[in-house]
Amino acid sequence: MSKKMMLSRRKFMEMTAIAAAAGVNLIPLSAFAQQATPIPVSDLPAPPAPGPIDLEAAGGLDALIEAARAEGAISTTALPDDWANYKAMKAGFLETYDFLTHNDLTPDASSAEEIEQIKANAGNSGPQNPDVIDVGFVWGDQAKTDGLLQPYKVATWEQIPAEIKDADGFWYGNYYGTMAFEVNVDAVPFVPQDWSDLLDERLRGLIAIGDPVAGSQNTHAVWAAALGNGGTLDQPELGMAFFKQLAESGNLVPTAASPAALVSGELPITLRWDYNALANRDNNVDQATIEVVYPKSGSVAGVYLCAISAYAPRPNAARLWMEYAYSDVGQLHWLSGYAKPVRFDAMLADGLIPQELLEKLPAADVPVIFPTLEQLSVGLQYVRDNWATEVGITYS
Repeated sequence: MSKKMMLSRRKFMEMTAIAAAAGVNLIPLSAFAQQATPIPVSDLPAPPAPGPIDLEAAGGLDALIEAARAEGAISTTALPDDWANYKAMKAGFLETYDFLTHNDLTPDASSAEEIEQIKANAGNSGPQNPDVIDVGFVWGDQAKTDGLLQPYKVATWEQIPAEIKDADGFWYGNYYGTMAFEVNVDAVPFVPQDWSDLLDERLRGLIAIGDPVAGSQNTHAVWAAALGNGGTLDQPELGMAFFKQLAESGNLVPTAASPAALVSGELPITLRWDYNALANRDNNVDQATIEVVYPKSGSVAGVYLCAISAYAPRPNAARLWMEYAYSDVGQLHWLSGYAKPVRFDAMLADGLIPQELLEKLPAADVPVIFPTLEQLSVGLQYVRDNWATEVGITYS
């Protein structure tokens, strides 16, 4: 995920009071200060032996519930309330399993920071050690290779497409979206319809994105621009060249985007996954007129994935979370937030998706490409390696 949460002392105290009333533990950011240099995998202790590989091996759902009850808590990380309807997902899970205390760690952490949290807390049984992660698709194989994940196949495993899951169950996709322009119509001279429109001089100082070096959403935004500039997903340098031009024009500002800045009109244009933009539109109908635009020349789809940490102190609660997220109820939580869940096709065929929910979903009538894992590895790394030197914008 893309944004970094910056909290004043007063704001953090206010959030802590609200969370305490709701039975949620918020862990201070200081507990997760990212290391100046990433922790080498070779310095980590050996993880515990992995537990049951699936629900049957866990003794069934009732047995898994009792095992989670004995642990008494779960720590999740990087699950913002306003991202893919995670507010409802978390609330539904905790209502169903009300014996669990929820440690809601750094909701706005990036994928890179999630991985560092696992490393920094390896061998630590405290609440600051994340049990499960939700990261950009490219992070799954690397985290598995580094020994940071443990396998578990949910009961609905067979309905998850093979191309977006690890065959051994170490990680699997959960939902996906399409890169789109989010525009506060009330604060712009016109609504851009394609990538080239973003270069219009009338948009000077009006466009912002988050840090492409840190979060998958933002690296995809840069990478997707390659498609709109006559390239393919094998040519990430074209996307980088476009954003360099956008920065040099003065249209792209050196400030991270935020939903609040977009709604206020301070920074009225950003590039985000459509599910985040559509949710922001719905949540602010009284404050701003927000339009979600799929660029005419094409865009890129992005998959996120869930996984259980190899060092999870509460592995049974983690497995229970996974079972809930990939159940019909959990999948509909994501879909209600416009994020298309991985079991969508199977649930649609079985008549499990309410018609009123289907009617709410947007139609992206533009070319949308799903990158391969190899393209992801090459393209996203290119963006991270070259953004600061090529585009010249860095984020504190």
